[in-house]
Amino acid sequence: MRTILISGASRGIGRAIAERMLADGHRLSLGLRDPKCLIGSSLDPAIAGSEQVFLHPYEAQDVNAAESWVSASLAHFNGFDSLIHCAGVFHRTPIRFNDNQQHEIDQLWQVNVMGPWMLSRAAWSQLECHAEARIIVLVSMSGKRSKGRLAGYTVSKFALMGLCQTMRNEGWEQGIRVTAICPGWVNTDMAARVKSLPKEAMTQPDDIASLSSHLLKLPNSCVPFELSMNCTHEI
Repeated sequence: MRTILISGASRGIGRAIAERMLADGHRLSLGLRDPKCLIGSSLDPAIAGSEQVFLHPYEAQDVNAAESWVSASLAHFNGFDSLIHCAGVFHRTPIRFNDNQQHEIDQLWQVNVMGPWMLSRAAWSQLECHAEARIIVLVSMSGKRSKGRLAGYTVSKFALMGLCQTMRNEGWEQGIRVTAICPGWVNTDMAARVKSLPKEAMTQPDDIASLSSHLLKLPNSCVPFELSMNCTHEI
């Protein structure tokens, strides 16, 4: 059994991963903008049990949020060994953005890059205490190639991939293993406006949750750094 911090667990991929990890018997600390959104769900501590699920407010753009969440998780569970980054934002910000889109670039950087960086920084000393700690990061195929007029999003995801590689290198000797999951379109709210691909043809959140579940079972000698997946053919 692992004790796992999961960001962005209120919906989409993060929600699917949290539900799968709970079903697998792991203990969960979920960081959410509004913990009340899980009331009545399977992830509600009143239903799952407070010894199994802990909810804490977490806003990736708040520079103090990571330390607060990590400290509260330590107080509740007396330790943790895994961190799954699912919080993220998406904007269609082009290379020639207008002045009104500057805030989009700022938010992309704060949430998609600095959010995971600050949270990993806050959790690092605790992860170092475990011989087989895990960090899973939901990146994107946009962190591996540029496609479409998504300059702001793509730049943030390339930076996030760089963070993943750096964490892998710096945590290796301490037994911290990092995996960057890089899907194309996933059937979530983020892809709601996509008309070129049927929702059933997209990668499904539950499938990414299954992959994440398997990653946590692998020994240190067999953890992949990167998992890339396409739901459409790319050359």
